[in-house]
Amino acid sequence: MRYRPTRISPRIDRGITLSVWRQPRARLWAVAGVVALGFLIALEFAARRYGLPGPITNQTREVIFAPKSGGLLYASMALMMVVLTWRQRFIAVGAAIGIDVAFLAVRSALDAKVTEGHPFGNGALWVILGCAVIAVTRRTGSERVLLLKGVGLALLLMAGRKTGDTWLFITSKTRPSVLDQYVATADHALGNPSWLIGRIVEATGPIGFNVLDFVYGQLPVAAVVVALYQFRGVAVQRRFPRHHLVRTFLVIGLLGPAFYMIYPVVGPVFAFGTGTEHWAAVSLWAPESPPSVQWAVANLWPQTLPPLSPPHHMPFDEITPRNCMPSLHTAWAVAIFIHTRKGPRILRYAGTFWLIATLAATLGFGYHYGADLIAGVVFTLTIEAALRTFDRGWDRSGLWLVAYSSAVFTALLLSYRCLPLEMARHPWLYGPLLLLAMTSVIYGYVRTVGQWEPKGEQARATERELELV
Repeated sequence: MRYRPTRISPRIDRGITLSVWRQPRARLWAVAGVVALGFLIALEFAARRYGLPGPITNQTREVIFAPKSGGLLYASMALMMVVLTWRQRFIAVGAAIGIDVAFLAVRSALDAKVTEGHPFGNGALWVILGCAVIAVTRRTGSERVLLLKGVGLALLLMAGRKTGDTWLFITSKTRPSVLDQYVATADHALGNPSWLIGRIVEATGPIGFNVLDFVYGQLPVAAVVVALYQFRGVAVQRRFPRHHLVRTFLVIGLLGPAFYMIYPVVGPVFAFGTGTEHWAAVSLWAPESPPSVQWAVANLWPQTLPPLSPPHHMPFDEITPRNCMPSLHTAWAVAIFIHTRKGPRILRYAGTFWLIATLAATLGFGYHYGADLIAGVVFTLTIEAALRTFDRGWDRSGLWLVAYSSAVFTALLLSYRCLPLEMARHPWLYGPLLLLAMTSVIYGYVRTVGQWEPKGEQARATERELELV
């Protein structure tokens, strides 16, 4: 029998819309949206104070001008399309490609060469904005809410990237001194893994370098693939899962840069090396201006271990971002690993590979110290525990896990700052203690979340129902 949709009167439909927005979760997201908008406006003013456009301006100009990352725009559109039917998806993709072709034709006719950014991506942004207009003008009730959620998800992903770029720029301008000597000294307790992995990557030659560079640079694409798997049933069920990877990614990207302001660190390739080899991959606003060698302690990375001496604040340039503590690349890779555990075998293997390769790249390219990675792992598990506990109503086990992991994260940062020389002088004591602290958080997270998992087919069905909103 053919399915026929049920007609709903406008009065009942308006009632559905009001009931949706009266829910506590809907009000919470509305407040979060207002706070996020205020945060973007504040960053816009902060960036303009230093003579550069902020995240709102950068995103707005991509409506017409060549986008900085066309792949990110299409990935954002793919996330939005999870709320559409297959017919609507084909129309959206066709419209995006058509608009991009039109933009290319106009630029070619005007002889406007794309020197910065990508020649494609405007079409995806136009489609996202068009769906927002359709949701407001042509949809009602739950259909409008669902489409607006999809559009919001896409816009949040794009805004997260622009916000991160602006955050990094602000850290380089407002933090003239860095704490690399403290972290490098504390890293002696771990055996200086960045120096070790850096030499291994150099020994692998261009093949190993290019593979790790691809994994390091395409982390957002891997996240989108995992998110699309988690959202595979949204178009049919007409609702999103309560806990998903995109939410964790956004929270990590929002909270992580705040610690860059508290704990500015540039990384061993810059503080103890020339920094020129990988500069184009790190710099976001001045790739033509690599940092000068005069800012580094010496050209030591990765051939020579840093000297063991009392650390102190170290002045650095106003270009290199202070984006090491904690390692957000590690945090995002750990989040991908966690969210692939319930997927098919190929997705679990891919999540494991991406985590291992990301850890190797962050150390092997000299972007992070081993201490950064430990802090990044604990940071991610703290956020994951908080989000899952929030979904469950802040029960006691979740609160204890969040409190403990937060305490461990704080203790790690304080030990790197206050006890680095002591840690370096007693590596056989402090090295295992650092690993034990990280392992205890991992164990606590796995055990607590495992207790939350349903038992049996009926319980699993109930849990799936509870995960949907």
